[in-house]
Amino acid sequence: MRAVVQRVLEASVTVDGEVTGRCGAGLMLLVGVKRDDAPANAVKLAQKVVNLRIFNDAEGKMNLSLLDLQASGQSVGILAVSNFTVYGDAEKSRRPSFFLAAPFDEGRQVFDEFLSALNGHGVPTETGVYGAHMEVRLVNDGPVTLMLEA
Repeated sequence: MRAVVQRVLEASVTVDGEVTGRCGAGLMLLVGVKRDDAPANAVKLAQKVVNLRIFNDAEGKMNLSLLDLQASGQSVGILAVSNFTVYGDAEKSRRPSFFLAAPFDEGRQVFDEFLSALNGHGVPTETGVYGAHMEVRLVNDGPVTLMLEA
């Protein structure tokens, strides 16, 4: 699994003119499932996401995770959006190949496991509609953008 992780002040996803998910301060994730990923990959990636220390402490250093902020009483959340294109490969041509991305049903199952694992950590998590055409809006904070894999 792979996630593009962005620290945000706010983010939302819209499908057919309707907002299906949003978060305030926290993380916006574009999540791809790779062919042959298993539920264990989803659990591992979720653990990496909630423990990733990319929020500023009192001294302005990136030293706090979502779980740290939540434990201190701050309101944080996650907007996780499925996105098979994070496994696009354009190394050999101008048209990307998506061979590494999981087939639809397999990808949906692992993505759902990922959402479940995030929710298991107690961080409010919202999402879009798996496989739909989505419009994503966000206000990147920093900007801080990282790629995680599990």
